[in-house]
Amino acid sequence: MTEDRVIWRLSGRDVTSFLQGVVSNDVLPLDRAPGIVWAALLTPQGKYLADFFVVNRPQDAAGALLIDIPADLAADTQRRLLMYRLRADVQIHDAGLYLERGIGAPPEGAQPDPRHPALPWRRYVDLPAAAFDDRALRVEHLVPAYPEDLRPDESYILEAGFERLHGVDFRKGCYVGQEVTARMKHKTELRKGLVRLAIAGEAAPGTPITLADGREAGVLGTVWDGRALAHMRFDRMAEPLLAGGAQLAAE
Repeated sequence: MTEDRVIWRLSGRDVTSFLQGVVSNDVLPLDRAPGIVWAALLTPQGKYLADFFVVNRPQDAAGALLIDIPADLAADTQRRLLMYRLRADVQIHDAGLYLERGIGAPPEGAQPDPRHPALPWRRYVDLPAAAFDDRALRVEHLVPAYPEDLRPDESYILEAGFERLHGVDFRKGCYVGQEVTARMKHKTELRKGLVRLAIAGEAAPGTPITLADGREAGVLGTVWDGRALAHMRFDRMAEPLLAGGAQLAAE
């Protein structure tokens, strides 16, 4: 089994400025030095469409960046990026690379995951690499992932923890969905968000979570070894919580 990711190479004189105007995070530092940035593409209404890593590797040509994105989101995301491109000098090609991940001492060319230091390093290689199951680490450190926890046209990135995980920048200026995201940050108090729960029993990601009286409380996300991530209403964290045949409780 290999990582189910697509790796693009973006080239052209306008790559960084183009991405800066459409994604949630600040990618301009990648103009100055190698690095990796996690960002989201949003609808104009501020809802999540895709998340991906933008990567500057020392060995790549100046101005060229990699995009590392879930395979299931790649086709629609590429279509949207090309729609936004207009006259910008940006080309998107399959990089012919594969994602390798691991923990421990990183090999040459690997870069740390920018979301959390406990997550596996990332490296882009010429041959398929074995997949790394990061569910235990993601549940432990409240890190959401598509499709278990992030749902296109439904999720809001602030409710999913993007600010805590370095996936959004509030000083970078305009991008698609910026107005709604900024308003959620500065003018409202979040009533829903990503939490970790204890789970007893079996239930799949996406299962509705309810109170004992049937009122909706949230949606189940990533499940691993008796623990789960969930998108929850904070005012409905009372016990017991139910998801299909499983029982849940706040840790």
